Amino acid sequence: MLRIESFSLGPLQTNAYLLRGDDDGRAVIIDPGMNPGPLLRRIEGLEIEAILLTHAHFDHIGGVEEIRKLKGCPVYLHPLESEWLTSPKLNGSLMWPTVTGPIACEPAEFDLAEGQKIKLIGHEFTVYHTPGHSPGSVSFLCGDDLFSGDCLFKLSVGRTDLPGGREADLYNSIRGTLFRFADETKVYPGHGPKTSIGFERANNPYVSG
Repeated sequence: MLRIESFSLGPLQTNAYLLRGDDDGRAVIIDPGMNPGPLLRRIEGLEIEAILLTHAHFDHIGGVEEIRKLKGCPVYLHPLESEWLTSPKLNGSLMWPTVTGPIACEPAEFDLAEGQKIKLIGHEFTVYHTPGHSPGSVSFLCGDDLFSGDCLFKLSVGRTDLPGGREADLYNSIRGTLFRFADETKVYPGHGPKTSIGFERANNPYVSG
């Protein structure tokens, strides 16, 4: 069973997820955002096997370097955003100087690809390329737990007005990929409360019907 803890981090209240399997001492982190103090305190004494990034916008990568250096763990990111991780201009941190200073990280150790299966903490994570919010956005499916980044939210969808965003791609990612999963699939988004595929398929005003 996958055990999931969420942390709402930084001024944009980005959801970071700490995932553990049967071994209490090993974990994976998805999207360590800005001001990661609560997450850092929680992972004291834990071995972090990897940092998985749904995409490389600044509010999702703010804690990457601190955690990577502290824990010596690799970072996984889709190659379409490999340069975003290292560039404050591309990851958006230069666009909101009142929110954050420039954020730049070292390159990711591993690329992500559509259909890739990654075995971590005794579980298998399948990668789905779900662009639209950003060109390299991905979602991770582990059993019936889906981590959708900024693609699908409860009763909402990701914005597409940022550089590299494309509305047609976003709706195709949701309807053509995420909505193919079973109704009971639990959705853990990049912002806001968790939801389910069945609920969003029936009720989300942007993509239902």
